Amino acid sequence: MIDAKLISAEVEKIFASIEFTKEPAGLYDPLRYMISIGGKRIRPTLCLTACGLFCDTLPAEVRDCAAALEVFHTFTLIHDDIMDRSPLRRGVPTVWTKWNEDTAILSGDVMLIDAYTRIAKAPSHCHSEVMSLFSKTAAEVCEGQQFDMEFESRSDVTMAEYERMIGLKTAVLIACSAKIGALVAGAPADACDALYRYGYQLGMAFQIADDYLDAYGDEKVFGKPIGGDIINGKKSWLTIRALEKTDSVSAFMDAFNRDASTPEARQAKISAVKLFYDTLGVADDARAEIRRYSDLALEAVKDLPCDIEPLRQFSEKLIGRAK
Repeated sequence: MIDAKLISAEVEKIFASIEFTKEPAGLYDPLRYMISIGGKRIRPTLCLTACGLFCDTLPAEVRDCAAALEVFHTFTLIHDDIMDRSPLRRGVPTVWTKWNEDTAILSGDVMLIDAYTRIAKAPSHCHSEVMSLFSKTAAEVCEGQQFDMEFESRSDVTMAEYERMIGLKTAVLIACSAKIGALVAGAPADACDALYRYGYQLGMAFQIADDYLDAYGDEKVFGKPIGGDIINGKKSWLTIRALEKTDSVSAFMDAFNRDASTPEARQAKISAVKLFYDTLGVADDARAEIRRYSDLALEAVKDLPCDIEPLRQFSEKLIGRAK
């Protein structure tokens, strides 16, 4: 088994060594920019962690797979930021604001191609399964994004619909990351499946935590403006829960649909919606749901034939700030 410090160091080495074609600079500079601004590297770290449960040394191919997962995730961020009109990502300007929308779309496209080039280096013993899982996951992420956009114009989104959406948009890629690491390591099929379930449940916890922190986090830590989901009329876990609990749906939607065309109006809208959240106890509900999904994640791997402490530590580091 490989410990967390070595995994972290390996992830840093992987992304320090990533290079993209130099020309045309207008196409590839945004890729270098997105990789350089970093992030939590959740997916490659989990991929290496899962692999390291069954290996004393990391196979060379798992590094390419780990890089592919992060490059793919970064591609989705470039396009998501356009759709969400987000001005900041990780505290710096998003690609579409720093360059323009056309550049962001095209650079995102080539980043997706780069991700497939890297994942195709999976070892022969699991190549077919890795490619199939990665492609299935990529399509599911797009499905989740489509549901997310459709929900913006609806006031009747149910919690079941919302959970399906975040399962597709967020959880499946984290699940895929865990399973690919185990597949490359040659882990037994039941262990690979258990790690997929672990990643999925943890991904659900992570997305609800992200929704919670969007309303209640520290902007310096969160890396983007607080209240973005509220301003953009996005249905978050908190919104759906508030609609479930309130006796005045129309009053809540009046607040949620308020004008946000000026800085003052945006702040007023955030305050009005959060007043509903606070009155209804939605923040406490969100924290309880984050804990529930975290517990389900660890339950999924409790019978693995190895020490699961690295998975426990990974879970705590990922969502501990929102518990």
